[in-house]
Amino acid sequence: MNNGTKVRARGYIFSRPFMGERAPQHVQNIVIRDCCERNALHYLLSATEYAMSDCHLILNQVLDELLSIDAIVMYSLYQLPKDAAQRDRVYRRVLSMGKALYFAVESLKMSSEIERERVEMIWQVRSTLPHCGNGTLDAVEQSSERSVTCGTT
Repeated sequence: MNNGTKVRARGYIFSRPFMGERAPQHVQNIVIRDCCERNALHYLLSATEYAMSDCHLILNQVLDELLSIDAIVMYSLYQLPKDAAQRDRVYRRVLSMGKALYFAVESLKMSSEIERERVEMIWQVRSTLPHCGNGTLDAVEQSSERSVTCGTT
């Protein structure tokens, strides 16, 4: 990926919430800069996605930059497109060019098919969690609250 020079990595941040999360842009940039330092990457300023829901126009522009950069450092893997086919196109494009995707918050790197499968599995698990039965979690919380209350009498 590099010829003795530092790997050039473009940051990618959001100006909107993603999967129920929200982080100020300056915080996203700090986390990406730290990720670049830890991975000996030459940090190129971050591209900021538009605020419109499900918009990935800027991500596509950054993918077009892969001819002149070595990696993309996303603040979070949950900033990938919600649509599985669109995510797969991102993965395939990065991997077919021998480049890498870094996910700063999750401390993950994707530069192989095995890593792609791991990233996708993590993404799918996280996207499924809100649809899991909360009744079980509520029952556990209520049970623990009762035991705390009972322990104080």
